Order: sequence, then structure tokens, then C-alpha cells
Amino acid sequence: MEHTIQQGVAERVWDWVRGARYSTSQVIIGAFLLFIFAGALLLMLPFATTGPGLRFIDALFTMTSAVCVTGLIVLDTPNEFTLFGQLVILFGIQLGGLGYAVSATLLLLALGRRIGLRDRMAMMEALSALSMEGLVRFVKAIVAVMLAVESVGALILAVRFSADMDPARALYFGIFHAVSAFNNAGFSLFADNLIGYRTDLTVNLTVSALIVLGGIGFLVYRDVLDNVHGHRFRLSTHTKLAVLVSVVLIVGGTVGIWAFEVQNENTLAAMPAGEQFLTAYFHSVSARTAGFNTIDLGMVGASTLYFLILLMIVGGSPGSTAGGIKTTTFGIVCASIWGTLKGHADVMMFHRRIPQELVTKAYVLSALALGLVTGFTMLLSYSENQPFLKLMFEVASAAGTVGLSTGNGGVLSLSALFSDFGKCVIIATMFLGRLGPLAIGLFAVKTHEDLRYRYAQARVVLG
Repeated sequence: MEHTIQQGVAERVWDWVRGARYSTSQVIIGAFLLFIFAGALLLMLPFATTGPGLRFIDALFTMTSAVCVTGLIVLDTPNEFTLFGQLVILFGIQLGGLGYAVSATLLLLALGRRIGLRDRMAMMEALSALSMEGLVRFVKAIVAVMLAVESVGALILAVRFSADMDPARALYFGIFHAVSAFNNAGFSLFADNLIGYRTDLTVNLTVSALIVLGGIGFLVYRDVLDNVHGHRFRLSTHTKLAVLVSVVLIVGGTVGIWAFEVQNENTLAAMPAGEQFLTAYFHSVSARTAGFNTIDLGMVGASTLYFLILLMIVGGSPGSTAGGIKTTTFGIVCASIWGTLKGHADVMMFHRRIPQELVTKAYVLSALALGLVTGFTMLLSYSENQPFLKLMFEVASAAGTVGLSTGNGGVLSLSALFSDFGKCVIIATMFLGRLGPLAIGLFAVKTHEDLRYRYAQARVVLG
């Protein structure tokens, strides 16, 4: 009886949402805001924290960081939150990683409802899918892949952590870090993040593998599975580009971090060569959007911080749990610049021509991301008494939903030292970083008007 009542309430709420005249973008953004505020209220409950009641701004910051899978913290997750509080954060991470479209689809399937055209449009937009064909099967595959990868990662980490703690606690730590890593969140139940496991090959390789698998994009999984099952006979240009750029960024990031830090006595200089490259590789992967760290980033050099900012702005691949402008956007911009220098009229890659519309969108998205980071950094530099580069690092980390931070001198992020206004700026940055293109779409022209005329062409001198 109770289950029937709950099902009826859920159906009425869903029918109300569907019946309201809201755009797909508005529904998705509204759902994420609802998740964040509901989670913040749960974190303010007396039994969610170990100390006195949580201030709303700190609860909102924490839940925004969780649902937007960022990882910036203003409270010590393992010591200032109870098991209930940690589970709320964990649920927010998983929900944020799945996204509204997948979560709503799962709810509809559980209720036995038909997935309508509007729901499929929301799924397509939120998942960055290329078409609406087979979207429900795609959602089911996403959930299956996510649970399978997280389960394997959790098991490996639990076995490793069991050497340092009792089995039940090791299993919980394994699950929490596997979910956090695959969803590219960066939350940790260790006060020093993963610094204590800097030399541990199992933890480093497992966590970095989970980050890569979560950040490569579910569209890549779909393409690979279609090829395996014989539905396709070659990988798509999207898959090739996402994988190629990811590999180049991981390798280039590893070499760059190592080169910038190898002489730094506070970080890599005191380590053996193998440990140096392991640390550089881990942060090259993590900086793209995950936020785990095995060294104190407050000790790295200015050149390394800026290099990491560039990696954080790029982020992961479309249709993934990652943030940033995405690997494909970066790849298209680079290919466009190279083609322009060679005098090519079209952007070419993998023997295919990229539509000019996509090239334009890639430049617009890159410009908006750089504008977001620059504008919010300038705003924080006015309101907060902190070094400019560290402020830019914090903003880039929030905009790319990464979670790396130069720190507050302890175990918290630099944001813990900010005023309430500064924290609000970072909250807005995290939210825009996760749903930025959708938010911008709300203010764009809703319908495209095909003009029946064209203005005369003008010549403008460049360079």
C-alpha cells in the first residue's frame, strides 16, 4: 500500500514537470538545483556532522561540489562529517555523475512509464548524444558500465585498504573512493587525500584507471560496444578524437609536470626516478577533472600551477562524468589552427571534414570557458586577499569540476579561507562548470530564423 502511494506521488510529480512549459535545459538545471538544495538541507541535520550545526553556505558549497562532481572542500570530509553525512555526499556524487537525464530515465523505467519524445530530447542533450536512436538502451548500458567498473575498482581498493584497516571499513573506503574516482569527483575519506599512498602502485593505478574510464565518455563505450557486437565496423571520428587527445594530454601532462617539478625539493626532487614519473602521471590524469592529489599542491612552482590550469580547462570527453571544455573541443580548435596555418579551407581529421558549425561552437565554448575563469578570478582577486595565481587555480579547478586546490595550509581547499561572497562565487563557478553550456542556452535565441537575404561581404584586416 505504501509503495503504491509513493509510486502515485512520483507519477504525479513527473506528470506536473512534463506538463509545465519548461525547456529541456530549464528542467535539467532545475533538477540539479533541487538535488543540491535538498542535499544541503540533509547535511545541516544535527546527525550529519560531528561538531556544531553546519552553516548553510558551507552545506551548500559541499553539496554543490558533490553533485557537480568537483571535490573542493571547506570541511574535512572524514572528520567533520558522520557516516550519514558522508553517505549524503556519496549519493550526491553518484547522482551528479549519472546526471539528471539518466536518473529520470531510471525513475520512469522503474515506474513502468513510456519514455516520450521530450524525455528523449532531454537525454540526448544531457548525454551529448549524436542522435535519439537507442537512447534508452544507451542509458541502461551507462548504468551497467558504471556499476561494473565501480564494483571492480571498489574491490581492488578494498583489498588494498584491508592491509591498513579492518575489512568492513576497508570495503566502505574502497566503495567511496571508487565512486568518487569514476565520477571524477575527488572527494576522499583520508584527511590528506591520497598523499599517504603516493608510492602505492595499486592505489595510484586503480584510481587513475577509474578516472580515465569515467572521463573518456559514455559515447566512446557505446561506439566500442557497437563495433564489438557487429552493429558498426569502424570507430567513429568522435571516439578516435576523444581517445587520441586523451592519450596526448596524459603523456604530455606527465612529461610537463615532471619537467617543471623535477628540480623542486618540496615535491619531486627528493623522490626516486620511478616515483617521480608515477606522481607526475597521477597528477596529469587527476588534473584533467578528478581532483585527487598525492603531493601538496601548495608546494609546486608557479609554472606547474599554470600548466595544471590549462589541463583543468580542457577536462575530459563529452558525455562523461568530467568537466572542462572537453577533449574534442580542444582537438577541433588545434586542428583548425593547424589547418589555417597550412592554408586549408576545411578542418580535416581522420580523413573526414569537420562541419564549420562545430568548429565555430568549439571556439565559442573555449572563449566562454576562458572568459569564465578570467572574470571570476578577477572578481575573487578584488574580494579575497590571496595570491592571484592561486585564486586562478581555484577558479579553474571549480570551472573544470576538478577539485584540485593549493589548500588553506591544512587539509581543506583554499576556498575555506574565502569570505561568504567568495564561496558563493566558487559555488556559481562549479555549477556553471558542470552545466554551463545549458545555462548559456537559456539566454540564447530559442528558434533559428533563416534569413531570406544576405548582407554584402566586408573585408577586415586580421593580424
